[in-house]
Amino acid sequence: MTRLFTLVTLSLLPAQVWAEAYMRPVPQAQSATAEFWFFMASLLLVAALITVGWLVHKR
Repeated sequence: MTRLFTLVTLSLLPAQVWAEAYMRPVPQAQSATAEFWFFMASLLLVAALITVGWLVHKR
């Protein structure tokens, strides 16, 4: 079993040598629509946090 494992490991090892190098993705610019919805989501998150804080304070 050990010989089989060694044989499989050595046969698959060259596949890593031929692997392509990692190419970093280029970030894309945000559109005005995406910025608007991010702003709205941020406002809703702040409103939710204020509401939770108010509800916890009432207890």
